[in-house]
Amino acid sequence: MPRMISCKKLHKELPGLPYKPFPDEFGQKIYDTISLEAWRMWVEHSKMIVNEYRLDLSDPQSHKLMREQCEAFFFQEQETDTRPPDYVPPSQ
Repeated sequence: MPRMISCKKLHKELPGLPYKPFPDEFGQKIYDTISLEAWRMWVEHSKMIVNEYRLDLSDPQSHKLMREQCEAFFFQEQETDTRPPDYVPPSQ
């Protein structure tokens, strides 16, 4: 049976992550308060951030930006648009 948590992002009781995504306090906070479903949403959103900002994931500045975006995605009180300023959604 999965570990259930009260998801801070989706505001309901859902299965939690099976592991800490980062080996620090931030990773523990995500593990304790973010559901697996919300984490999967972040993974999809993060792909857009990497592509739109053309991030080099071997660059420490890119890691800093991704962490800031991750914190905003999960923990900002207000829903905010974390997409890059010049983001154009894919045409349907």
